[in-house]
Amino acid sequence: MLVLSGCATIGAPHDDANDPLEPFNRRVFKANMALDRAVIKPVAKGYRDLLPQFIRDRLRNFFNNLTEPRIFVNDFLQVRINAAGITFTRFVTNSIIGVAGLFDWAARHNLPRQTGDFGQTLYRWGVADGPYLVIPLLGPSNVRDAVGLGGDLYVDFYVDPAGRVFSDKAGKQFNFGRAIVDGIDLRSRNIESLDQLEATSLDLYAQLRSIVRQRRQVELDEARGKAPEAPAELIDPGAAAPR
Repeated sequence: MLVLSGCATIGAPHDDANDPLEPFNRRVFKANMALDRAVIKPVAKGYRDLLPQFIRDRLRNFFNNLTEPRIFVNDFLQVRINAAGITFTRFVTNSIIGVAGLFDWAARHNLPRQTGDFGQTLYRWGVADGPYLVIPLLGPSNVRDAVGLGGDLYVDFYVDPAGRVFSDKAGKQFNFGRAIVDGIDLRSRNIESLDQLEATSLDLYAQLRSIVRQRRQVELDEARGKAPEAPAELIDPGAAAPR
C-alpha cells in the first residue's frame, strides 16, 4: 500500500535509481501487483461501493488522528518544534472538538497535517537511504525506511491511544483490524489514478519507483527544514529519449 501515496505528490527527479536489487525487486513487485489485482483492488472497490463517501471520510480522519502521537514523537526527534506543536494541537483539538478525530477540525483552522516517521528521523540523524527495496505486500521503500517502519510500528504499539484504552490482546486485535481497513480505504482512493498510471506507463515498475522516490525526497527535505520545491514534470523512465 505504500506505493499508493506516491501517486499524489512529486518532487525533484532522481538521476540515480539506486536499485542494485532490481531483479529481486521486480519479482516482488510482480507478486504484489498480482495480489492487488486478485484480492486488494476488488475488495477496495466493494468497500467504496458499500460505504458512502461521508462514512469513508470519517474513517480516514479517525485513522489519521490515531497516528498523530507517532508523528509528534518523530517531529520532536527531528527538532521540528513548530511541526511538533501543530501535531500536538491537531491531536488534542480533533480528539475533543472533532469527536475522536472523526472530523478534521484542525485542518479547517489552518493546522494542516504534518509528516513525521522514523525513516525521516533516521535521515535527519544522517542515516543513508540504502538500496531501493520492494517489500512484500507493503511495496516500495529502501533499507533505512524499512527499519524506520519497524520503529514506527513499535511506537504505535506503545504510544497509540487505542492501545491505552483496550487490553493488550484487544488492543492488538484493534490495531490489526485498523491496519486492514486503513489499507483498503487507501487503495479505494487510488483506484483510478493507479489504473491510469498502469495504462500509460511503458514500464510501471520504473515509473512507480521514480514517483515514490521523488515524493519521499520531499518528505526527507522537510525533516531537515528545507522548504519543498515546485513539483517537477513527471517523466516516464521507460519512455524513449526525445528526438
